[in-house]
Amino acid sequence: MKRYVPEGMPESLTYPEGPLGAVLAGSARRYPDRIALRDGELTVTYSELYVSSLRIAQALRERGVRRGETVALHQPNSAWFTVTYFGVLLAGAVVTPVNPALPPLALRDQLEEAAAVAVFTHPSTRAALDKADVAGLRLTVLVPASDAAPAPADADLSGTPLEELLKTDPGAPEGVSGDDVAHLSFTGGTTGRSKAVRVLHRNLVANVLQMGSWRGAARPVSDEPGYIHLEHIPEAQTPHTLAIGESTAVALAPMFHAMGLVSQSVSVATGLTVVIAGRFDPRKFVRLVAEHGVNTLPGSPALFHSLLALPGIEDADLSSVKLVNSGAAPIDTNALKQLHGLFPNACIVEGYGLTEATMGLTTHPLLRDNPVPLGSVGAPLFDTDLEIRELGCGPVVPTGGTGEVWARGPQIADGYEGHPDLTAEQFQNGWLRTGDIGRFDEDGWLYLIGRAKDMLIYKGYNVYPGPLEELLHQHPAVASASVIGAPHAAAGEIPVAYVVARPGQVAGAELAAELTEFVGGRVAPYQRIREIHFIEALPVSAAGKILKTELRQRHTASAPQD
Repeated sequence: MKRYVPEGMPESLTYPEGPLGAVLAGSARRYPDRIALRDGELTVTYSELYVSSLRIAQALRERGVRRGETVALHQPNSAWFTVTYFGVLLAGAVVTPVNPALPPLALRDQLEEAAAVAVFTHPSTRAALDKADVAGLRLTVLVPASDAAPAPADADLSGTPLEELLKTDPGAPEGVSGDDVAHLSFTGGTTGRSKAVRVLHRNLVANVLQMGSWRGAARPVSDEPGYIHLEHIPEAQTPHTLAIGESTAVALAPMFHAMGLVSQSVSVATGLTVVIAGRFDPRKFVRLVAEHGVNTLPGSPALFHSLLALPGIEDADLSSVKLVNSGAAPIDTNALKQLHGLFPNACIVEGYGLTEATMGLTTHPLLRDNPVPLGSVGAPLFDTDLEIRELGCGPVVPTGGTGEVWARGPQIADGYEGHPDLTAEQFQNGWLRTGDIGRFDEDGWLYLIGRAKDMLIYKGYNVYPGPLEELLHQHPAVASASVIGAPHAAAGEIPVAYVVARPGQVAGAELAAELTEFVGGRVAPYQRIREIHFIEALPVSAAGKILKTELRQRHTASAPQD
């Protein structure tokens, strides 16, 4: 089986030693006056980002936060999220990002599980934090409202203002090593209760440099301890390579999620100017892209489906965009084709990763004439090994065979905080058992079929939802769809589809029969969808992943009772 390496790039990278703060220090030295963050009228240069983060770090130490203690980021996307994130890390503390939409009880569970001693919150989230009544918190800091994260009229403004911390004289970064914990990042919780993943500084630095080197056609460099930067490799550049220190991005992914959290640092490593979009509004998003000449943007399938459905989107000026990255979940090929038309000058890439791998494991080449077949999530990143093994920790399957994806590389995290048994089950001899089902083709491209937990067994046959969802998305009447396994007395489980119809379509028995026939004519008899239910919107997490657990609960609640 072949292994793809971008032309002109080395097969392996050299990863400088040091914590993530060294990446920010490197960019602040190289691009001191370049705008790093833009949030409405608020702008923060790289020099200001570094100095402000050092001020926060020193202020935390003066208020008793010690190296290795946990500080929570409980706030929506804004420039202040990034500033406080780096401040916590430069203090030698551990970041635990939490979903700002969590209800108080769930918020309390996560903060107490992470043993948070301090929290940065926001006027829009302060009330939930109060109701959570978290044990062990010694410091609550309130960040200001901004254009991306406005404050409600009745906001609770109690707590230590961030402005007070920013008056502190900056100190030196806390001395931490690559083996110190950087993140306690909670998993998405799409199949059960979230768990805190221990992401070490060396995992984080490696993944940031892997992604930054791939996207920027660059190599990591450390001229002296405490400073890490990326240096272009001219012979590796393509028309879609991000020009280091010159490009502009828009931040859409939730920063509490692995994709958004780590992407902050990839942006810093590549010297991007990042426009913070805040809550996704398709019209505002289109305006920001045109106004700021955005070159690269991330998103999830749910976001891109919303964008494609925007009336008049075909008339928008999106010509500045040269790189579009879809993540969080596989995107259907129909939407992928439409994105190519929407962004006429862009390379559309997909990637695959998970919190237990810091963020990323695979991605596509930066080529508009992409050699990756539709439906593939690309090739492994530098120094990343993937294997397809039989379910249940079995042997490696032959090329083309289907099984569970296992991963090994410098970005693989250190396990789950406080769950040694689960860590031993998922992290084995340097390999991560991902729980995802996939296959490789002869050219080394990875295809994902679904989660192992989502696989259903119909009369003894394994049925994977992914291919059925892909077929449903190919039908012109379908806006989005998800397939689950539902209990059945005779068959064990049956494939059941929940479908969002496109505007103007009559979501009834006639369309259900048409979709059943459409899919049934393209799959084996045991794979046929047995029920179709129409729904106004699929339940999704803040990161854009479909919450199949909620669909299963919905189906169980609506099933006839004996």
